[in-house]
Amino acid sequence: MQHVFAIQTRGPACHDFTAEVAGWLRGIGAVDGVVTLFVRHTSCSLLVQENADPDVQRDLLAWLDRIAPPADHPAMHYLTHRAEGPDDMPAHLKAAILPVSLQIPVAHGRMELGSWQGIYLVEHRARPHRREVAAHFQAA
Repeated sequence: MQHVFAIQTRGPACHDFTAEVAGWLRGIGAVDGVVTLFVRHTSCSLLVQENADPDVQRDLLAWLDRIAPPADHPAMHYLTHRAEGPDDMPAHLKAAILPVSLQIPVAHGRMELGSWQGIYLVEHRARPHRREVAAHFQAA
């Protein structure tokens, strides 16, 4: 069973779409198996991360900005890919170090996430985007 989740972003942020995935699994009558998620873009990522304290997402985004600041920052003078703006190549760098696909076990129709875990699309670009995450459920 397959599905595509559309996620509207408004700049760098962690977009929790755990509930949407859980609802889709319920809707297809998923029992035991694995759900695979794959983001169909090269300047955002997927992540399983803590969903209890929003400071975790803020700190994660701040850390990523320290690793890969905008291309117009003096530390990034070596970048040559600048045609799509100063946030584009750093977004590709961030996506290169974070996952773009996830596999999550499903038991009795529920994802086997921990108590404080959520599924996030991590947007790395400054402008709004419509992102797509392809999902596939494979029954055991």
